[in-house]
Amino acid sequence: MRPARAEDVPGIGEVHAASWEAVYAPLFDSTFAEAGIADRRQRQRVLDGLVVALSAGRVLAFSYTVPSGERERFLEILSFYGHPDGWGSGVASALMAGTIGGVERVHLWTLRDTEQSRRFYRKCGFVETGNERTRDFGDGKPLAQVEYVLVSG
Repeated sequence: MRPARAEDVPGIGEVHAASWEAVYAPLFDSTFAEAGIADRRQRQRVLDGLVVALSAGRVLAFSYTVPSGERERFLEILSFYGHPDGWGSGVASALMAGTIGGVERVHLWTLRDTEQSRRFYRKCGFVETGNERTRDFGDGKPLAQVEYVLVSG
């Protein structure tokens, strides 16, 4: 695990696209989902706050964090994706440990209807706050999100 480098961007795009296709695409119309997968594969990336987990030199997971704009003195995880090839390998757990290591307060939002993601966050010690909001991914059909927090120390 390490901070992302420019040469990681294509691998990050592949992780984002493959994970999004497996977990999120079924929630959308197929045409919109296909466009979303292609967009995630080709997206430009801001490297500051982006961390990758590698196996045999291949990017298998990434996280993107920023200081929270919603919660004072919290870090916010804006993106956390693992390639399906790495699911169950422990790479995502290692990435999460590295992402939040030394941080006392972290929060994130995830789609309400992605139980696999929610189960992973609970396994990592996050607790659902009860806060909900909707997010429109661009298709005009907002999806419900739930917030999770992790407070340590």
